[in-house]
Amino acid sequence: MSVEIPKTQKAVIFETNGGPLEYKTIDVPTPKDNEILINIKYSGVCHTDLHAWKGDWPLDTKLPLVGGHEGAGVVVGMGKNVRGWKVGDLAGVKWLNGSCLSCEFCQHSDESNCPEADLSGYTHDGSFQEYCTADAIQAARVPQGSDLAQVAPILCAGITVYKALKTADVSPGQWVCISGAAGGLGSLAVQYAKAMGLRVVGIDGGEGKEDFAKQMGCEAFVDFTKSKDIVADVKKATDGGPHGVINVSVSERAISQSVDYVRPTGTVVLVGLPAGAQVKTPVFDAVVKSVSIRGSYVGNRADSAEAIDFFSRGLVSCPIKIVGLSELPHIYELMEQELIGIVELVQAADH
Repeated sequence: MSVEIPKTQKAVIFETNGGPLEYKTIDVPTPKDNEILINIKYSGVCHTDLHAWKGDWPLDTKLPLVGGHEGAGVVVGMGKNVRGWKVGDLAGVKWLNGSCLSCEFCQHSDESNCPEADLSGYTHDGSFQEYCTADAIQAARVPQGSDLAQVAPILCAGITVYKALKTADVSPGQWVCISGAAGGLGSLAVQYAKAMGLRVVGIDGGEGKEDFAKQMGCEAFVDFTKSKDIVADVKKATDGGPHGVINVSVSERAISQSVDYVRPTGTVVLVGLPAGAQVKTPVFDAVVKSVSIRGSYVGNRADSAEAIDFFSRGLVSCPIKIVGLSELPHIYELMEQELIGIVELVQAADH
């Protein structure tokens, strides 16, 4: 089976950090020997894409750069060394595009910590184009028949929060708190937690947030705009504090509070990346409570497959809005203004 691949394609690309986001024609990439070529049908948009464009993080981006790391599409080509893929397979582009596979981190299934990690939409041209390359080993396998628009956010947001819940090491029937429960990441975290048999208390604030969070699966909810004592309210709702906390909120204060309300011997997981933030907690309290504070980055191949399986079984879903690729600069504006509360989706090419 062969597919005719064009020489050029539409993409959104920027030449400098913070420079113009240009919707233009560029060359279709040629896959390396170890890569597959994916015809991207849909791509999620993530705040990480905004940080990559602005150059906010202490990691240099590839320039010029095509952003995007939540791409879902169809395999249309591959390098000569690729095994286990065929043209017509459904595939996903993840944040982790490739790794060395030989360092101590890769050998222990911590590929995201590989010093040579190649990152989609950061060091590797990503999914805001019609055709994208991905390392054949790290590319996500998407079951045939999947709704590619719906699965796209799972490839980053879903995998990220699923990995964080595993990192919290919470058992079925125990409490987990999702800080930022009504946002894009948070609403997925609530659904994964419920599907994993956990009891969920959500923290968020604003009109309609409590109703939405409870629709997603929260058993209890604390509105930070109304609560006079968030720590006390979370402890009361969970009969002593949650066994685990997933911080997808980007509030430094909220992160520090989570160390206060987590149950003794519990685990606080850091996911959100507020610029310049620090976790502040009295050492005495942390020691006496035997609290663990852990960072969770992105999932490995097994985590990715498991997260996608939850989606395939209908246990998690994400509200989306589909727009044309040419509208991506406007989506970036909305993200800058904090006007997007749920994951937006960009269709790979305008028709």
